[in-house]
Amino acid sequence: MRSTCRSCGEIHEGLPDLAFDAPYYYYTVPEPERAQRTLLTPDLCSIDDEDFFIRGCLEVPIVGRSDTFTWGAWCSVSRANFDRYCEVFDQVHQSTVGPFFGWFSSRLPTYPDTLQLKVMAHLRDHKTRPWFELETSDHPLSIDHRKGISLERLQVIYEANLHDPAAA
Repeated sequence: MRSTCRSCGEIHEGLPDLAFDAPYYYYTVPEPERAQRTLLTPDLCSIDDEDFFIRGCLEVPIVGRSDTFTWGAWCSVSRANFDRYCEVFDQVHQSTVGPFFGWFSSRLPTYPDTLQLKVMAHLRDHKTRPWFELETSDHPLSIDHRKGISLERLQVIYEANLHDPAAA
């Protein structure tokens, strides 16, 4: 995909995925308190040893193409499922574990509030990040996740995320 950005006027190439470094709730902890109250790795997060999150991939088909666009997002999971994921994290074969129920924990620009959408996190083999399956609903993200998005819609998503300092 090659497109001229309506925000900056530059030409952007390819289909980059967009990812969030932490779940939304991590940023609700005051910055001076994060070192004491949170644990954050590229794949795991806990807050106050009470709220637990895993990072995964929400894949969205692109209408008329064989490839997909992927959000690198987060979902909350129970302590038991977080502990189980940590147990198998370094194992090659993880796909027999789970899936884990969770709540979507990333806010995606250009969508109505995406926090607390129901999600199933499916583990994959070879230490690949889990894939997220949103519950079927009338939320636009759930619809896009199942039916796909146009290249024009994808361009709007890229522009909102690449030029919004609060995004991704």
